[in-house]
Amino acid sequence: MGKECRWILGDSADEAKVERLSAEIGIDRVLSELLVKRGVETFEQALAFFRPNLDNLHNPFLMKDMDKAVERLERAINRGERILVYGDYDVDGTTAVALVYSFLKKYTKNLGFYVPDRYDEGYGVSIKGINWAAENGYKLIITLDCGIKAIDKVEHARQKGIDVIICDHHLPEESLPAAVAVLDPKREDCNYPFDDLSGCGVGFKLVQAYALKNGIPFEELIPLLDLLVVSISSDLVTMVGENRILSHFGLKQLNEKPRQGLLAMITLSNLEPGHLNIDDIVFKIGPRINAAGRMESGQMAVELLIATDEMQAMQIGSKINDNNNERKSIDREITQEALEMVQNGTCLACENATVVYSESWNKGVVGIVASRLVEAYYKPAVVLTKSNGFVTGSARSVQGFDLYEAIESCADLMENFGGHVYAAGLTMKEENLAEFSRRIDKAVGEKITEEMLTPVINVDAKLDFAHITPKFIRILKQFQPFGPGNSNPVFVTDNVYDSGNGRKVGAGGVHMKLDLIQESQPYHQIAAIAFNMSGFYDYIKEGNPIDICYSIVENYYRGNSIIQLRIKDLKEREDII
Repeated sequence: MGKECRWILGDSADEAKVERLSAEIGIDRVLSELLVKRGVETFEQALAFFRPNLDNLHNPFLMKDMDKAVERLERAINRGERILVYGDYDVDGTTAVALVYSFLKKYTKNLGFYVPDRYDEGYGVSIKGINWAAENGYKLIITLDCGIKAIDKVEHARQKGIDVIICDHHLPEESLPAAVAVLDPKREDCNYPFDDLSGCGVGFKLVQAYALKNGIPFEELIPLLDLLVVSISSDLVTMVGENRILSHFGLKQLNEKPRQGLLAMITLSNLEPGHLNIDDIVFKIGPRINAAGRMESGQMAVELLIATDEMQAMQIGSKINDNNNERKSIDREITQEALEMVQNGTCLACENATVVYSESWNKGVVGIVASRLVEAYYKPAVVLTKSNGFVTGSARSVQGFDLYEAIESCADLMENFGGHVYAAGLTMKEENLAEFSRRIDKAVGEKITEEMLTPVINVDAKLDFAHITPKFIRILKQFQPFGPGNSNPVFVTDNVYDSGNGRKVGAGGVHMKLDLIQESQPYHQIAAIAFNMSGFYDYIKEGNPIDICYSIVENYYRGNSIIQLRIKDLKEREDII
């Protein structure tokens, strides 16, 4: 159902730099070019890239307002004031709450946490949450992964005698809330050297600053890094700078000594302990933690992540795992209904954008469904449902198209909306639904180009199988952790065919496992997996050659490790011009 992809090979790196680096550190030219394209050009830069070091983390007091935040936190702890750790209901928010709560509970007993209800309160700081804090005697609220736009809410808290420290990483508006401290590296007046921390990352800088000021050794913070890598991976912030250092050591913690709650998630996800990578977090652990807030309550995710008892962690983990299974089932059901609406013409719009609505859909999964519709039709998608008397939903875009701008052009029809270029949330009155659908379809049609409507795979390099040696793999593994800004390299190899062992796998045989051989190197056979590509099976089974676009992954299963090509796309040779 998806569209055929264009493969775009990036520009070559500076030849002289590639040759010099290749000679200096003794690596394959292909790998040297990948490094130069990532801004790694010298021996020293290569050393910093391949050997992340916690000493290279920035001083947290470089962040604007950090001194005020630590001073207020110290005062609260010294006076025995009640402190409320308040965070959003997604992975970044719940890991942030768990991280700050886990740290502070060693230094104060007057501590609580609060996660707003997705359906009842919605995103961010809520009046209900502040009122609850006031009723329960809290004097300081630390907001995590939210609060940067909560001007009225912070004022409401002040009137209730509650101070607020904001830890956020979203883009601020012109005015900031009148909190005692606003920690956000994206503040215009903040000179912190790295501005792409996750919400949990900003929370970590707060506890790092508190530890620094109070002579607490950094070693005491290392057990918190398993939470931080889960947040960095799941929130899709860039895997460069501080995030890469924190993720490197976070993965080490997650593999060697994970907290009970994450160990429960690893077990329930059938992952191989000790061999976890970023993909395992993004596709297995993160969605499960998210499912708590989507299906039941984000509070439950925090309870899991702060649990110290193995049995309790497994009990909560099992419940969250059940939530995730329920989420997957609902998500499949709604996706099917949405696809049928497009096919039978009952969608609200489907010419330039896909807009679908049903008042019975679950609000917690509409974002996932919107992403599925983009995969299916490769055009911007808006999936809407009814909640609290309003039409509400999520929008997702295609590469290169600013969907937020298109939604902003319909601002007069909205109660509220927020988000960024590729993803947004919106709420409107039901009577505006038809007009919104008409206008959003028109707005997309006016700005979107044919090029944007064709999925693109950016290719790092052409590669012959002969290059894929044990040394090549060993060095490529050290490029990890992968993520935005440091993604797993994508290679293209021409003219390969299956050895004859290829087979369909997965439920309904939708995937293919292949053993591939390149025409020019008949003795070099490499295992490959092609998800959702069994439509090519008969063509490949007949021994026909293909060109493949892939990344190289290491798969662990029951103690065995195999190198495998994860095929992103393939083309029949006769298609190649």
